[in-house]
Amino acid sequence: MGLLSFIKEAGEKLFGGSSAQAATPDANQAAAAAIKTYIETQNLGLTRLEVTYTASTGVVTLAGQAPSQEASEKASLAAGNVANVTSVENNLVAPAAPPAQYHDVVRGDTLSAISKKYYGDANKYNVIFEANKPMLSNPDKIYPGQKLRIPALG
Repeated sequence: MGLLSFIKEAGEKLFGGSSAQAATPDANQAAAAAIKTYIETQNLGLTRLEVTYTASTGVVTLAGQAPSQEASEKASLAAGNVANVTSVENNLVAPAAPPAQYHDVVRGDTLSAISKKYYGDANKYNVIFEANKPMLSNPDKIYPGQKLRIPALG
């Protein structure tokens, strides 16, 4: 799937800033384990998931298998929308499908406004909400710096 960039300061706070900044093997392994656990709680159906994290660069690398392109993309978003992560290298193997677009949330964004931008119809916000579940639990709870998956309309 490739490399996705994220805003380092935005996202879920899974590990402390000091341990995330320390470029020690133990700190990197602990952060990788926390990110892996977070991805697994999303119930995306991934198998043989391996996660590595390098604090000095903020890069997460994912490996394993995904049941679909959508699940692979959601795994990247789950990993990338974690504080202190700057990019995700997704090496998950998934069935071929057209990749989705991505949107970086800015202050004032709503799912309706994002839907209007990509689909020309604000009422299709639920397509974006569903495409980002379970990372999103409520269509009104998005935050600046978050990256969202924008699927193609079928």
